[in-house]
Amino acid sequence: MPNPRPTLPELARFNQHFAERIVPLWQGPGWNADLALPYEALDAQHRPLPVQRYRAMACARQLYLFSSRIEQPGAAERAAALFRSLQRHFHDAENGGWFYSIDADGKPLDRRKDLYTHAFIVFACAHYWGKVRESLVESALNAALEIVAEQFARDDGLYEASLGEDWSDLSSGPLQNPQMHLAEAFLQVLAVREDEDVQQDLLQLCEALQAHFVEPQHGLMLEKPRGAVDNWFEPGHQFEWFYLLETSPLLRGTPLHASIDRAFGYAERCGVQNAAVLAMLDVDGKVIDATQRIWAQAEYLRALVLRAGSEAKLAEQLQAMEQRFLHEGGWYECRDGAGTVSRHDMPSTTPYHLATCLEGLQRLS
Repeated sequence: MPNPRPTLPELARFNQHFAERIVPLWQGPGWNADLALPYEALDAQHRPLPVQRYRAMACARQLYLFSSRIEQPGAAERAAALFRSLQRHFHDAENGGWFYSIDADGKPLDRRKDLYTHAFIVFACAHYWGKVRESLVESALNAALEIVAEQFARDDGLYEASLGEDWSDLSSGPLQNPQMHLAEAFLQVLAVREDEDVQQDLLQLCEALQAHFVEPQHGLMLEKPRGAVDNWFEPGHQFEWFYLLETSPLLRGTPLHASIDRAFGYAERCGVQNAAVLAMLDVDGKVIDATQRIWAQAEYLRALVLRAGSEAKLAEQLQAMEQRFLHEGGWYECRDGAGTVSRHDMPSTTPYHLATCLEGLQRLS
């Protein structure tokens, strides 16, 4: 009986498309050489969309991209430029931390401080420092970790989603997605150095998420704290959480890991239809938004590598990625519930998801 597990040539095609069709977009037309920043998005003809802003988070994700795909020609130089730009354009010298965004001329635009941005700065700087071991990079990493601990941390083990420019309270409360990426960032720090404080913060964060965000019946990770009005879950985030927890010896076996392991099956049954990962569902499994997004497809694909007995689904998902989302000019960001392409632009933030997906798929070889 033939083995349905994806063959190495199938993986090679995905890798080749990423290396030859996607990464070069951000070395050429997607790069603003004057500001040394990636444009926020390219259109289908590889032209930058009219500039509204540049986000620190997008800069950090591309720093990860070019420090992870270091074998690409010019990648090391691009990573160095992105690190310098992160500091030069977004760092708030007066109050500390990093602004959310700057305008087309490079001046601060949205001056708030949000956890999502700072989580990605920790993540990217940790990964980059693991590659280059430069003291300036470690200083930025340590500064970001200090800001997260001193400004965003709450008494309940969770972290505030957004604060004012001067760290004033905006009553945002905690949200799931920034907490997840902070956990991812903490894991990246622990991957490159021993750090007891970060390890303790990570374990405390996971305990708090289990207590405040996990829906007990199915183990689902909700997007807002349990009990919030109009709450929902995203299958893509269940799969993303599963990968992070399953690949961590520290977190595997925790109550949160057990919850997400249960949630995986429920998210799969309700939130994957005809090989498409749907965007949003309520706790009862009713579809709120049937949009198919490439990032969610990528998260499902790499999570399946870790699920026993998922060989056939893995092969199906690899084909779905190639046939539905990848094309000669790059990728499709979204399809609607009927499968029609609903976004033709290509955001600079998406290659991060594809890079982490390909890293997960390396476990097959």
